[in-house]
Amino acid sequence: MRAITLRAPGGLDRLEVTDRPEPASPGRGEVRVRIRASSLNYHDYAVAAGYIPATDGRIPMADGAGIVEEVGEGVRNFSVGDCVVSTFFPDWLDGAPTVGEFSRTPGDGIDGFAQELVTLPATAFTKAPKGYDHAEAATITTAGLTAWRALVVDGKLKAGDTVLVLGTGGVSIWALQIAKAMGARVAATSSSDEKLERVRALGAEFLVNYKSQEDWGRAVRDWTGGRGVDHVVEVGGAGTLAQSIEAVRVGGHISLIGVLTGRGGEVPTAKLMAKQARLQGLIVGSRREQEDFVRALEANGIKPVIDSRWPLERLADAFRHQEAGRHFGKIVVEW
Repeated sequence: MRAITLRAPGGLDRLEVTDRPEPASPGRGEVRVRIRASSLNYHDYAVAAGYIPATDGRIPMADGAGIVEEVGEGVRNFSVGDCVVSTFFPDWLDGAPTVGEFSRTPGDGIDGFAQELVTLPATAFTKAPKGYDHAEAATITTAGLTAWRALVVDGKLKAGDTVLVLGTGGVSIWALQIAKAMGARVAATSSSDEKLERVRALGAEFLVNYKSQEDWGRAVRDWTGGRGVDHVVEVGGAGTLAQSIEAVRVGGHISLIGVLTGRGGEVPTAKLMAKQARLQGLIVGSRREQEDFVRALEANGIKPVIDSRWPLERLADAFRHQEAGRHFGKIVVEW
């Protein structure tokens, strides 16, 4: 079977199409899945580019969507022909977070889904949302579930709340769509006026170009009449956190998701204390939370925003497209 492998020490020019033996038939509690699509996340890029060290020959990609081909003894929740999607933490099934590293994350600590067939425990998958194609389904595992957990699980989002999303990447666009579906008002930032117009078309009510308006946090707060937003989906990290704290209301919620502007930096602790805001780090979510997310998607009819679709053998080119930062929504590979 075809697979993409990454030669150590990493780098996009070290991604190779290889031929691998097909996995064994499923044992008790396992399923065999024919993978049809994956989607690109910053974590996948960091592994492929060599910023996160990986074992020589690692198969990348945390997200995988496909069709169940064979079911092992004792599996009750899946049948042959079911469309399924992987989970980012295959061992975190339910409950409070218990893992803070990636030793069991596909495409990092274990082989991922840039391959045609896998045999894994059935608990490593959930059903895909009805009406989704495989590429669309692959976007929910990392980006979609992260946005869902940030706003709904941790943030307790409710109708009438205000939400600030930063940029137009996969998590931010998913957060915008979830917030609008649940009756919230959304502000969005970007360095591109063209992308801001596309965000407006998705329902964002306040737009700010952070390149032309450096104090965008104050601008967002002014949009709320000086109160501040209830939720911030913070994907930038150290370089944007101060403005996010400026934008949030007293007692509001900031979900710290990304480190796109760096892994460390100064935090205005006095301002954060005065705001009495909850600053919460998070990494994706549990299998149970993904099942809840799938039900919500089926109930409200949200479809992900797909920037572009690439064949598996051009995974390196898809990463270069991501690296350029011109994408809007999710980049996917399918085969």
